[in-house]
Amino acid sequence: MAKIKRGILGSFSGKIGPIVGGSWKGIAYIREVSQKKPKERSKAQIAIQQKMKFINSQLIPFHPYINVGFANNAVQKTEISAAFSLNYHSAFLGSYPNLTIDYSKLILSVGALPMIKNITMELPDNQTLKLTWLQNNIKPASFDDQLMLILYNQELHKADGLIGGFKRTDEKCIFNFNPQFAGKTLQVYVSMVSIDRKRIANSIYLGTL
Repeated sequence: MAKIKRGILGSFSGKIGPIVGGSWKGIAYIREVSQKKPKERSKAQIAIQQKMKFINSQLIPFHPYINVGFANNAVQKTEISAAFSLNYHSAFLGSYPNLTIDYSKLILSVGALPMIKNITMELPDNQTLKLTWLQNNIKPASFDDQLMLILYNQELHKADGLIGGFKRTDEKCIFNFNPQFAGKTLQVYVSMVSIDRKRIANSIYLGTL
């Protein structure tokens, strides 16, 4: 049974005969229920579908950071969809079944907030990452902007990191990461977000540890 939400001329949700109504991200839609059997897919269609599946899978460990980093780009789409679109051609290379990732081009946040500068990283021990930086207090930067740090290990297909806990003015971060990461290759990314998370910086790839 369908329900009309705003009168006879408004949107509705549910099924009426061969049509279905609903809403996604505040956008009302109506679609026809398919009565046709799906056609056999071509090799090109399968390749595209497999690439999309590959990208979605690879982005899963980054979801907590993407949800913050793409909050301002999720216009009539989810944050994950916005990140998918931006990275589709740049960070994910090749064609099925030979798909690869260029981690140096992976973007995890987008925005106009000024980024910290002269970032250096080191490993005081095999479970600790130390970062140092210069504040770069160009407006609209604020002293209490928060550090976003992401570490990713391809072998485990896991990410670790933080959003907050270290301010722009701290100029230093010492982070004890997941013990499972000890001795493994790590891809490292940083960004900055305002304390209310309304302003975001472009993420920076710091390299491999």
